[in-house]
Amino acid sequence: MRRAWLASGWARCRDSLATVVFAAIPSPSRGVVHLGPVPLRAYALMIIIGIVVAVVVTGRRLRARGLDPEIAGEIAFWAVPFGILGARIYHVLSTPDPYFGHDGNLGDVVKIWNGGLGIWGAIAGGALGAWIAARRLGVSLALFADAAAPGIILAQAIGRWGNWFNQELYGRATDLPWAVRIDAAHRIDPTVATYQPTFLYEFLWNLVVAGILLFVDRRHRLGRGRLFALYVALYTFGRLWIEMLRIDTADRILGLRVNIWTSALVCVASIVAFALTRRPVDLDVSPEEQRELGLVRERGRRGVEPERAASSDAAAPRPGDESETGGEFETGGEFEAGGESGRSGGTGLRGETDTGSEPGGESGGGGGTRVEREAGVGADVGAQAGRVTPGRGESAGHAPVEAPPH
Repeated sequence: MRRAWLASGWARCRDSLATVVFAAIPSPSRGVVHLGPVPLRAYALMIIIGIVVAVVVTGRRLRARGLDPEIAGEIAFWAVPFGILGARIYHVLSTPDPYFGHDGNLGDVVKIWNGGLGIWGAIAGGALGAWIAARRLGVSLALFADAAAPGIILAQAIGRWGNWFNQELYGRATDLPWAVRIDAAHRIDPTVATYQPTFLYEFLWNLVVAGILLFVDRRHRLGRGRLFALYVALYTFGRLWIEMLRIDTADRILGLRVNIWTSALVCVASIVAFALTRRPVDLDVSPEEQRELGLVRERGRRGVEPERAASSDAAAPRPGDESETGGEFETGGEFEAGGESGRSGGTGLRGETDTGSEPGGESGGGGGTRVEREAGVGADVGAQAGRVTPGRGESAGHAPVEAPPH
């Protein structure tokens, strides 16, 4: 009697708990909000938020490597349009029936706000755009890819919530407590209301991948390009089992969805690239070096305040200064990337004088004559020997850059 009462009570408790949890993951009643005549679509908003997060995270990681953080935005200017175009092309080619089928509508090809962006096309198109931008800026694509990997996976995690708003790309029917409820208009099976929330699974998996990438990059800095290969391997491994849960329309090869084959092949290729890549390690630069490179923005426009600070430091008297000037400054010094002389975007200017001050004084160190200090800190060397863009190209501490002839 007591056992039957406990079993009955547990059944009632389980049913109540399931009902409460189901209500906690409802689908939005609509995926667009109209601000007057302007429609604000949640799917597009999630993509935009993801892009912003990726650019901010990548910019900070570039600064830590001694590069200009604005490079992140400039490369994104190329990579994002190429990525969206590639994602749409991949989706249309891998799911052609809604556009070219018997009841398809060719005009829907351009309606990306209704969903339908293939991640593989996004990666391929984005990589092409990033390569073009990196070539134009003179930045190593592998170095940039390592800096961008955690930001990219975070952007993918945020973008998955766009599928939730559109009530799309869900998995098999289930009665699990964390199932997502789909409205009748968006159901594949009209008789089933709850399905596997594959968007949530991928969101959580992407957060795990981002954490792993940040941990590995901090504790075990890998050679250039290997962190990006690790990102691709981890992401595609997760996509394998997530794709196996999905039931939306897709082409199949040997009974498996095309995306499953793609995930498997890309995962294997990225593991091979991770194992075989042997490139130099890009170490972080200290906060002091970042300030010397002009990468830390205190106030106002970038580069204005550091120059003022440098001018005030140069004007202040320093121990060992016996003369104001009186020497002849030679512009035949040498430019060094990551050297001990004054830094400006990974380069330094070393000058020599014939004054009575201590010989061998270096322009960026703060000692020596006023001519040396003014030449070493905040000097506009671009007007004399070709402007060197601050923080561009290789990170501080890499191979020296030859100075142009005077």
